[in-house]
Amino acid sequence: QSSNGPVKKSMREKAVERRNVNKEHNSNFKAGYIPIDEDRLHKTGLRGRKGNLAICVIVLLFILAVINLTITLVIWAVIRIGPNGCDSMEFHESGLLRFKQVSDMGVIHPLYKSTVGGRRNEDLVITGNNQPIVFQQGTTKLSVEKDKTSITSDIGMEFVDPRTQNTLFSTDYETHEFHLPNGVKILNVQKASTERITSNATSDLNIKVDGRAIVRGNEGVFITGKTIEFRMGGNMELKAENSIILNGTVMVSPSRLPSSSYGEQFNNGNWLRFKLCMCADGTLFKVQVTGYNMGCQTSVNPCGATH
Repeated sequence: QSSNGPVKKSMREKAVERRNVNKEHNSNFKAGYIPIDEDRLHKTGLRGRKGNLAICVIVLLFILAVINLTITLVIWAVIRIGPNGCDSMEFHESGLLRFKQVSDMGVIHPLYKSTVGGRRNEDLVITGNNQPIVFQQGTTKLSVEKDKTSITSDIGMEFVDPRTQNTLFSTDYETHEFHLPNGVKILNVQKASTERITSNATSDLNIKVDGRAIVRGNEGVFITGKTIEFRMGGNMELKAENSIILNGTVMVSPSRLPSSSYGEQFNNGNWLRFKLCMCADGTLFKVQVTGYNMGCQTSVNPCGATH
């Protein structure tokens, strides 16, 4: 290169220079390569917290799918809902739910004033698996067990014929009448509170207990009948605040009364012996026994008009 400008190369020098440059480029495989850190490059997809959140959403959707599949299988196997409807039950517009086959249920909560019934010509069979069957509405409860059936209610109960609406049996305390239904001859209760117990004019009224019978009245106890008979294996006790009146013919079986030998003294200092006597009007009184074959004579006559 001179002061006047660049030195011109000949055609041969340019060809040689071009050949050397191409040869260097063809043998250099790292030409155009720039080393860059991979962590600084732009990454695609869900990474970090977004990836963990996506995995949780996928797992939750899988669990919901499994639950939905289980419910579908239960509906198909138990309720038997298919293209033609439900094979085990029917729903009517009146609100009636009808079971068309044997159903296994636990606790049922019916609506207000619900009715449970069967077909007219078929029996309604309800079975409990080693458990009592309980129908309960509020404070009223009906329990059917293996050896007994109990009905508990604070407001009373009433059995009504659904076809004729006639009352078959009622415990309406407002009328103070407790009528047994036709055909029922025996009423077995642990405790009864009523104002009156009667029987038909041609039938006897029998009250039998296995243990102890207590008849108590807040305003007195009145027992009337053609013939009144008490039979007991133990003692009979009559208590009254004022008096006990036996009207009519009273018969006492002496075989059931305690007796003692004639050799005992009447007054031995340990206890006293009295004789039970009765006036013509039914008033009972006692006289202390002081000797054999003693009558009912006493210094104060209790059978006067004032007694």
